[in-house]
Amino acid sequence: MAETLQVPHTDIASAARAPWHAYLPMWVMSAPAMLLFVALVLIPLLMTLALTFYQFDPASGPIAAFQFENYKEVLFDSYFHTIFLRTFGISLTVTAICAVVGTFEAYVLSRMGDPWRSLFLLVILSPLLVSIVVRAFGWSMLLSSGGLINQAFGLIGIGPFKMEYTNFAVVVALSHVMLPFMVIPVWTSLQRLDPQTENAALSLMASPATTLRRIVLPQLVPGILSGSLMVFGLSASAFAIPSLLGGRRLKVAATAVYDQFLSSLNWPLGATIAVLLLVANLIVMLTYYRLLDRRYSRSMG
Repeated sequence: MAETLQVPHTDIASAARAPWHAYLPMWVMSAPAMLLFVALVLIPLLMTLALTFYQFDPASGPIAAFQFENYKEVLFDSYFHTIFLRTFGISLTVTAICAVVGTFEAYVLSRMGDPWRSLFLLVILSPLLVSIVVRAFGWSMLLSSGGLINQAFGLIGIGPFKMEYTNFAVVVALSHVMLPFMVIPVWTSLQRLDPQTENAALSLMASPATTLRRIVLPQLVPGILSGSLMVFGLSASAFAIPSLLGGRRLKVAATAVYDQFLSSLNWPLGATIAVLLLVANLIVMLTYYRLLDRRYSRSMG
């Protein structure tokens, strides 16, 4: 009987381990992008973090020091609690609206044929083609006391309603702006969906609603997850729309940072709000990702 040649496992592992110089071309090619990331993202973040420990003197401005008074002021002041609760409340509402509307828009869009599919896809993506300031002013004209919406209500004898400078106006405008960021990931997930699975469920006498709920939606969870993370992050850090449609009294975290930097000139406090917004945003997004990803993995086996 012929002897079987056995290669030790350690020899296989050492043979599969490439030498360090084999990765040198990849490091060289990625070096410009890494340097750009460090210069434009990492260094400004570290400088902002360092600024949070400064003291502020109204007469002389920021003073280099190491203290936690700025964090105490933001974390224990009810004024900033209200700002952060409003910020994340608006972001969660916008994310929920975009998740529901964007998922069904992407599903209906995938069932259309050309040229209607291309036309409606262009309509959905059109907010990305217009300046966010222009979009905010457009919604301001629609939702103002003398705007088109209140004029339409006046024709049927109701109104006018105060919609501008409210949470409602900010949520509506942000949902319009953020909707493409939900449709695109869900659309991508739909492209990987095998239509035969739907046909198989329908052939086994499942209703269209059951097929959509039990077959289609579970496979769209990765797209919904990635879209929700983008919408939530962008909504929590949005500035132009809350500033123009929320007014001076309806402050969110981004407008509070702007006021501290450019109105009060209290840069350390503004930097502290910005850092805490980033940390809270990361905590919420990572928690949401872990919970939804675990539930999706469990449902898919």
